[in-house]
Amino acid sequence: MSIEFLQSAEWLRFQEAAGKETVPFAGEDFSANGIVHALPLVGKYLYVPRGPVGKISHYQFLISKLIEKAQEKNMKWMRIEPGTEAALEKIKKMTSRKVMKAPHDMQPREIFRIDITKTEEELLQVMKSKTRYNIRLAEKHGVKVFETREKKYSAAFFDLITVTSGRKGITSHPRSYYEKFFQVLPQEMCRLFVAEYEGKVIAANIVIFYGDTVTYLHGGTADEHRDIMAPYLLQWEQIKAAKKEGYQLYDFGGIKTDVSSGRSWQGITKFKTGFSLQTTPTVFPGSYDIILDAKAYAVYDMLRKFRASFVALKKKFSLDVLFRKSFRRE
Repeated sequence: MSIEFLQSAEWLRFQEAAGKETVPFAGEDFSANGIVHALPLVGKYLYVPRGPVGKISHYQFLISKLIEKAQEKNMKWMRIEPGTEAALEKIKKMTSRKVMKAPHDMQPREIFRIDITKTEEELLQVMKSKTRYNIRLAEKHGVKVFETREKKYSAAFFDLITVTSGRKGITSHPRSYYEKFFQVLPQEMCRLFVAEYEGKVIAANIVIFYGDTVTYLHGGTADEHRDIMAPYLLQWEQIKAAKKEGYQLYDFGGIKTDVSSGRSWQGITKFKTGFSLQTTPTVFPGSYDIILDAKAYAVYDMLRKFRASFVALKKKFSLDVLFRKSFRRE
């Protein structure tokens, strides 16, 4: 049974350090560790990231016991993420509770995970030619990639995360959240890789080593020197480090192959899939809710839809004002 780091005891400890209540639920042949999320006016729900995991033949016992534990904690629903469609269908059959698609997926439905048991030469051959070129370009420019735990480099990583978030227009976690990766997770599990050019850190990634898989989790890049393609060499050196230690898979994280997903996702997807043209994405069913309190869930659904309508109306109003200002006579 393959368990991802999101179902590990170490990840639960990290979540606790980040201020979350956790519900451990794991045994010899199963895992459904949960994280408690609290919502105003609604109550709490239990989120089981990339789980439950276990033998499908044991799902009836697993789900019934998990529901019991959630009810003991007064959870209003459980948000699960089965690994396969078959596992999802089994869960639906094994419980009398209503199971429905969650309003949004907590983890990416599509991830790009490549087999790294091949030789380095074979891995280079299956890359997109432009990816190989960019790796060599970074090498030619003298970009240095190394793993480190020195505080000055972790501080540089925090700064790069802020820069990258601002450039892409997304909200990152607070600095204290990223600091906990190095404070809580074991050093052999959570590692920082940096790319340095002319004495300056221009790219850095948090990478998780767990089970048989190495996962690229968080990364940041500088606004300067983007033309020397340091992120390509950084990923390649991380893959080589994973190979050297005997890991079988390298997980680039989320992608979106749907062309309507937006320009930012298209760029991310193009970058990641360029490392293995022969690999197809791993697709999960997504997040599903097992409803334990129908009234509380109905309130949650109503509030969620109201908020979505309010945001859409606010956006429309802002655009209307912008349009009128753009065409008004001075």
